[in-house]
Formats: sequence, C-alpha cells, structure tokens
Amino acid sequence: MTRGQWGCAVAPVAGLATGVLGAVLLAAAWRACDVGVNGAANGLALIFYGALLAIMAAVWWGVFIGYVGRWNLAAALLGGTAGAAVMVWIFVALLQVPNGYRC
Repeated sequence: MTRGQWGCAVAPVAGLATGVLGAVLLAAAWRACDVGVNGAANGLALIFYGALLAIMAAVWWGVFIGYVGRWNLAAALLGGTAGAAVMVWIFVALLQVPNGYRC
C-alpha cells in the first residue's frame, strides 16, 4: 500500500472517531447546561451533528493524509490531528448552548 492510499484507509476510521468525540463532548456540555428535555430528546440532534462532523473530518483526513502523506507521513498525521482538534473545538463552541450562555 502506498502512502497516498493510506488516506482511503485511515480517513473513515479517523473521521468516525472525530465525529464520536465531538458528539460525546457536545452531549456532556448539553447535559451540564440542562439543554433539552432529557438525554433521549437530544439523541437525534447528536446523531445528526456527529455524522456531519464525521463526514467533514473524514474528508479532512483523507485529503491531508492522501496528499501530504505522500511526502511526510508524520507531518500528515500531526496536521490531521490538529485539524480534527480544531474542528471538534469549533463544533462544540458553536453548538454548546443553543439559546445562549446561561449555565
């Protein structure tokens, strides 16, 4: 397997991991601030937001590892991790409390 093909193997796994991490962190923030009726009421929104984040992260990982990984695999992994962390941070910061900061 060439380094360029690693993007196709790593991107779905890393994207899914990023989406799950973002959904878990968002669920914890919502639970701490009493957003929604209960955990089950927020489940559909968390699945939707987590899937959206997973798709964006999978594209990011695929392009970054597939392109940058051809020359330097360590830099590609570091850049992919940094980009995924920024995505999760923005994701949780924007969606943490839908009606404003009250907690």
